[in-house]
Amino acid sequence: MQATAFTYSPDTRSGSVLLDDGTPLPFDAEAFDAGGLRLLRAGQRVRIETEGTGAERRITLVTLQTF
Repeated sequence: MQATAFTYSPDTRSGSVLLDDGTPLPFDAEAFDAGGLRLLRAGQRVRIETEGTGAERRITLVTLQTF
């Protein structure tokens, strides 16, 4: 699934993305580290993987969107 980076803290390696419908979804350091990223800027397109549904939905992987 694709999303847009919304917030990112390099200190905690966590942040949030905006899904294409505008819904914000947070990610933790574990999801950030799983993607092998070093930095993320607001506005970057990312690819995410999630698990769970509804209020239990969480991001498990954040990577940069490549074509």
